[in-house]
Amino acid sequence: MDARAGPAAFARAPSAGTARPGPWAILGPMARRVTGGAEVAIRRATARDARRLTALVTSSGAYEGPYASMVAGYRVGPDYIEAHEVFVAAESPAAPGGPAATGAPGTPPGGRVLGFYALVLTPPEPELDLLFVADAAQGRGIGRRLVEHMKATARAAGAEHVHVVSHPPAEGFYTSVGAYRTGISRARPPAVPWDRPELAIPTSS
Repeated sequence: MDARAGPAAFARAPSAGTARPGPWAILGPMARRVTGGAEVAIRRATARDARRLTALVTSSGAYEGPYASMVAGYRVGPDYIEAHEVFVAAESPAAPGGPAATGAPGTPPGGRVLGFYALVLTPPEPELDLLFVADAAQGRGIGRRLVEHMKATARAAGAEHVHVVSHPPAEGFYTSVGAYRTGISRARPPAVPWDRPELAIPTSS
């Protein structure tokens, strides 16, 4: 699913049960930056993040109206998180107004999740399968930070480009971060009733 210029999200057609892309931690320390007055860290997702990531997908304003069928019943499962390169952008628990770290069993690490991406490294080519930013976190540069982190992750795996099948309203966001169009993914009614742009993101830019 994808980061867009308004609310954010890019997606393939959802599969039943666990979100599974059709047809990927690395990077040593967490990337940190102060964004919108709070410190935000990009960290590797864990199985305990599954519910929060699923909620980001299914509640995204990017998939309201005619696009709602794309995320109806969508689930980001623990097995998906463990199988691929999934990273989240989260506020520090110590950030002003941020949640306190409880340390309770089963509680995901870190603070409020603002967005995430999922990079699939399975051949024939690396693919950005999911990229979402919470509606409330729009305009803080979270999507761009996630894309830059994703590029570095793909580059470390030896990839020169990352393939994206974009949610139509998100194409402008992707071109703004260096993507270029490579083709069109044709509609597959009833699951995907519209054509979607296929893009490539160079990992070097």
